[in-house]
Amino acid sequence: MTTFEALGLDARLVQATDALGYKNPTPIQEQAIPVLLSGTKDLVGLAQTGTGKTAAFGLPLLHVIDEKQKYPQALVVCPTRELCLQIVNEIEAFKKFIPGMYVAAVYGGTSITQQIRELKRGVQVVVATPGRLIDLIERKAINLEQIKYVVLDEADEMLNMGFQEDIEFILQNTPNRESTWLFSATMPPEIRRVSKRYMKEPVEITVGKVNTANKNIDHQYFVTSAQHRYETLKRLIDFNPGIYGIIFTRTKADAQEIAEKLTREGYDIDALHGDLTQVQRDKVMGEFREKTLQLLIATDVAARGIDVQGITHVINYELPDDVEVYTHRSGRTGRAGNTGVCMSIIHTREMGKMRQIQSIVQATFNKLEIPSGKDVCRKQFYHFMDKLLTVDITQNDYDVYLPMLEEKFADMSKEDILKRVTAMEFDRFLKYYENAGDLNARDTRRERTDRSGNDRKFGRDGRDGGRDSRFGRDRDGGAPRERKEYGGKQNTTRLFVNLGTKDGFYKASFLQFILDMSDLRKDVLGRIDMKEMNSWIEIDKTAARQMITSIDGKNYRGRKIRMNEADSRR
Repeated sequence: MTTFEALGLDARLVQATDALGYKNPTPIQEQAIPVLLSGTKDLVGLAQTGTGKTAAFGLPLLHVIDEKQKYPQALVVCPTRELCLQIVNEIEAFKKFIPGMYVAAVYGGTSITQQIRELKRGVQVVVATPGRLIDLIERKAINLEQIKYVVLDEADEMLNMGFQEDIEFILQNTPNRESTWLFSATMPPEIRRVSKRYMKEPVEITVGKVNTANKNIDHQYFVTSAQHRYETLKRLIDFNPGIYGIIFTRTKADAQEIAEKLTREGYDIDALHGDLTQVQRDKVMGEFREKTLQLLIATDVAARGIDVQGITHVINYELPDDVEVYTHRSGRTGRAGNTGVCMSIIHTREMGKMRQIQSIVQATFNKLEIPSGKDVCRKQFYHFMDKLLTVDITQNDYDVYLPMLEEKFADMSKEDILKRVTAMEFDRFLKYYENAGDLNARDTRRERTDRSGNDRKFGRDGRDGGRDSRFGRDRDGGAPRERKEYGGKQNTTRLFVNLGTKDGFYKASFLQFILDMSDLRKDVLGRIDMKEMNSWIEIDKTAARQMITSIDGKNYRGRKIRMNEADSRR
């Protein structure tokens, strides 16, 4: 197998990889590093998160940079504070044996004065989030004119978060760069346009297929009714003792509500969403990384850029609207060669969407039964026995207590002792699940005849089950019936909001923003018309007041948001 030394890296970097226990490069490292060691070629690297992309660009960056020159020579741009700190930590480890090499982290939510002081001391590598970097550029606190190498990491995430204009601004302010290295898990059209505009004949490396899921991940889904979604979540957690995972919800209200309910029921869990301050966010993430928390529940917006090693499970409490979001969610597990599980809780009307995701990510999705109460108890019992058998009894002098124990339990059989230990550990658990019902949505349908004499299929709840309303077509492949229309119909209204493309949004990120702020579902929305300074949103009349109340008067990047009905005169 190929070694890091065989790739042509500086001996000091090979020494660092050896010290870190890195034996052989991953596929993206093996293909990208030899190209990047030349220092003058543009590169587009497409690979899933968790495949070793930081080392793929970090090691060659340190190889080509001159540590004797005390000014920024390389710039790494990434979407979030968490990813920024992770990249810096990895580069710090790689440069361990290169004295005089310095790296600075530049991100929002902390003192900009301290970051300016660090830059003035002289650094060769700057790792930055777009917003804080632009702030420093505008303050003239950082000079990018001598930057030779620019790395755009998690480029698709940055574009999803509305940073396209920021990225272009940063690239325009690095006029003397010799090469641009772009790394991404997916290749949306926006990234293709950026690469064509700012890169010259880039070498393109693809590890796996674009948009496909990590092959180390077992994709599972469980079908239940909407009202049993929370109970299904609890049962899946209980059926996987030892789980260390992230649960994804669509809204911050769901994340907070579920976290509070699970906490009351004794689970080690906390929520991560947009209403948290940076201090609160850092506290939650610190506890999760230290495994004080077993579970983290998060929205897609809040979880962007999170990279925590050892995550065993990702649970989709609801499916995301965007297939690329599913790829990013599932990619939080099964990282760095480990295996992982991605579980999705869906209802019968989402089967079409599940098939669409499966087709695009090109992975096998396994439909599994939601475990019964007895299955959960049995799994927990076996887990407890395994823990009992493997507990370390050599650390303390338990022999001192043996005579006392033997005297105390002299009249009790081994079987009775084991029963009592089991009862103490499992009594509440067994009582909870002894009469637990079946949560699986069974595909049993009753035939009914409508007034016209036509046979129609109905689901168990009596509603029309013959059409996937989300996709506007019959599940049997027939022509779609009339669906709710937007755009001038009486059941909708039009809202004005003073946010547009100049605020760093494009349509998908703007949609995610307004849904996350308002806790509404996508199906209440119609057309969205975005301009540079303003946008217009068609919305179901019954949901308009909730959206206005949730968004009007709030702040976005220091500017007050104004939202009202488009025909009102405010």
